[in-house]
Amino acid sequence: MSHMSHMTHRVIANGPEDPLRVLLVGAGGMGRAWLRALAASPTAALVGIVDLDLEAARDAARETGRRDLPVGADAVRLAAQTGAQAIVNVTVPAAHHPVTTAALTAGLPVLGEKPVAPTVASALSLAAAAEVTGELFMVSQSRRWNPQVFALRSEVTERLGQLGGVTTEFYRAPRFGGFRDTMPYPLLVDMAIHPFDTARFLIGAEPVAVYCESYNPPWSWYAGDAAASAVFEFAGGVRYSYHGSWCQGGDETSWNGRWRLSGEKGTALWDGETPPTTDPTATTPLDPVRSPDGIAGALEVFTAALRTGTVPMGEVHENILSLAMVEAAVESARTGRRVLIDDVLAKAYEEAVRDERDDRVGARLREWGSPRSVLSGTTAVPG
Repeated sequence: MSHMSHMTHRVIANGPEDPLRVLLVGAGGMGRAWLRALAASPTAALVGIVDLDLEAARDAARETGRRDLPVGADAVRLAAQTGAQAIVNVTVPAAHHPVTTAALTAGLPVLGEKPVAPTVASALSLAAAAEVTGELFMVSQSRRWNPQVFALRSEVTERLGQLGGVTTEFYRAPRFGGFRDTMPYPLLVDMAIHPFDTARFLIGAEPVAVYCESYNPPWSWYAGDAAASAVFEFAGGVRYSYHGSWCQGGDETSWNGRWRLSGEKGTALWDGETPPTTDPTATTPLDPVRSPDGIAGALEVFTAALRTGTVPMGEVHENILSLAMVEAAVESARTGRRVLIDDVLAKAYEEAVRDERDDRVGARLREWGSPRSVLSGTTAVPG
């Protein structure tokens, strides 16, 4: 790859008896899940909670049983007061860019919830910010951290041979209420990034183009399109097909969807919940692969990366192409034409350079020349 500067980050050499001091930023529903992960972590210690709503932060602190836990409305300020060494950013997507930029600039590495940012353009800005600050920014793409996904990946590399196609079916009927009910493309924008990201990991190649149709069944309770079908072309010719709906009851799939991997030497199947198999009639599933699991796994990998300097899966440069797949699918659905991922990246790059307000980040963005060369790095897979 042509651009290596993002492949290193500052190491925090805490000893085994000295857990990483972490601030949680965002005390909403997802924040509560992270509170539990932090409380159970042997490698991280929660030292404060940040939320614009201080009462929500205090409620979260009370839930942990630590009423004296420091709270504040400003992450950088509370980090200085508590001696925090890193932040977990669980704010709403619109706040991901400002909160993460401020933290990186203040010398605080960030573990952030997906999506990396609301748009590929703002995600490129964050990748450049991570480069100029030398701090780690990792995205917790939590559904990739799943031992069953790692078992599938090892099946691909060891037994299936060359892949021809991968398919995901996702059919569920959740009634969320709130923002998802009014989004233009709720399924594609809020949910599909998970399987798209997992597909990149399983295929071991990067997306080239997509054709997508989205639609809204007559009985849908969403204002925007709650169903979609997309076909992605990947480098090397592999096709990834995604068929999903968020308003389809009856024979619902798991939240991870139902997967089929078709290879030269056979097929692997995964229902998203139980261990994958290479034969639907087989009684022995594939051997489990030890891997980090869920958000606790992402936290474990983040703290290890800071301790060792290893670039983790989910590092910002590696994660952006998953968001680019979402943007390209939406663009294809909107225009009715096949969309090249490179066109989405080029447009986002122009926008990022034009809109950047930080001089150092803007200079780094302009140095790149091409976003694809910067995003095609490889990262270490824990084994």
